[in-house]
Amino acid sequence: MAEVRLSIVGREYIVTCRDGEEHRLLELGRMVDGKAREAGGSAGGLNESRQLLFAALLLADQVNENDGKAPASPPDAAQIDEATARQMAQSLEKLAERVESFASGLEQASQDA
Repeated sequence: MAEVRLSIVGREYIVTCRDGEEHRLLELGRMVDGKAREAGGSAGGLNESRQLLFAALLLADQVNENDGKAPASPPDAAQIDEATARQMAQSLEKLAERVESFASGLEQASQDA
């Protein structure tokens, strides 16, 4: 297993992946960072979990809009096939669910405190 260091909105995360998938994970991390910055800028004052949730939702929406078609100007679009796009969409949906669950837990904990 390989380790990749991702920077998302100025915070670093170390993520493991299969050997050889480091470049792809870095590209996905850059996409998430861009969307997280977009989400934070447009909705101002979001906490970290909410910002990541909205980033995941923006990415899922983008994938859903494309409906299997290649985005207008993605990096390395020729390398992204339909199966990969579906897998990315499924991963983003799972991520959105996890982030929403995490955000709900944080909100509940802050209300209980």
